[in-house]
Amino acid sequence: MKYEDFQFIRFEPQADGVMLAVLNRPEVMNATNARLHWELSKVWQVIQDDSAVKVVVVTGAGDRAFSAGGDIDWVAGLVGNPQAVADVMTEVSDIVYNMLSFDKPIISAINGAAVGAGLAVALLADVSVMAEEAKITDGHARLGISAGDHAALIWPLLCGMAKAKYYLMTAELIDGKEAERIGLVTFALPRAQVLQRSLQIAANLARGSQTAIRSTKKSLNGWLRAATPIFDNSLALEMLTFLGADAKEGLDAFQNKRTPQFPSAKLPG
Repeated sequence: MKYEDFQFIRFEPQADGVMLAVLNRPEVMNATNARLHWELSKVWQVIQDDSAVKVVVVTGAGDRAFSAGGDIDWVAGLVGNPQAVADVMTEVSDIVYNMLSFDKPIISAINGAAVGAGLAVALLADVSVMAEEAKITDGHARLGISAGDHAALIWPLLCGMAKAKYYLMTAELIDGKEAERIGLVTFALPRAQVLQRSLQIAANLARGSQTAIRSTKKSLNGWLRAATPIFDNSLALEMLTFLGADAKEGLDAFQNKRTPQFPSAKLPG
């Protein structure tokens, strides 16, 4: 693929070998549809092969969201559909593993809400700069689906097991200030400063020793690679729960704006 082949990621080269990659579906808060999800699995190799790029900054188009989860129609197509689940499982795995293999620094400028695959990209970045007023959540549990696309891999390393378990099991929203306080993101700033600060960090890294920076990243990613069996298991469990009764109920409740009544939560008798 080439940059011009992407439909929903816009590329804006900056000075000093910095590439700004913009998730570009602003009319739906950059929500992930099937095409954008697939593009997120492919984009890293394309940038890796571009020798003119030394650092990547990822952000969302507009001023409301980084990426507000998956399009509900796309998610609905996964629930109870084994073939669709198998296909998306491959893409989810590719997003995570391709980011781990990407040797150039990635900075996420989290300018607004981040959920789902967008949140995976935001938190797997090497440096994350988040708007104080932005909200993030791994909302899988709210839909009756296991947290599996990235969370079991990186949340415990970022914010510790106690916080990871709480937020992943409750799917509570976290604002930028709290995300920084617990170590889930690197910095929290007023929204107007997020992209500027991210580009400043990128420019600084682009002027540094690329050999030193990339080898340091590779060494630190060894912690994540050691946990990949945990990720693989969590991904399999996530895909399995897409096929269960709780996912059907969670989706219906979300679509009809009501509190879900999960079958698995009902007492026997």
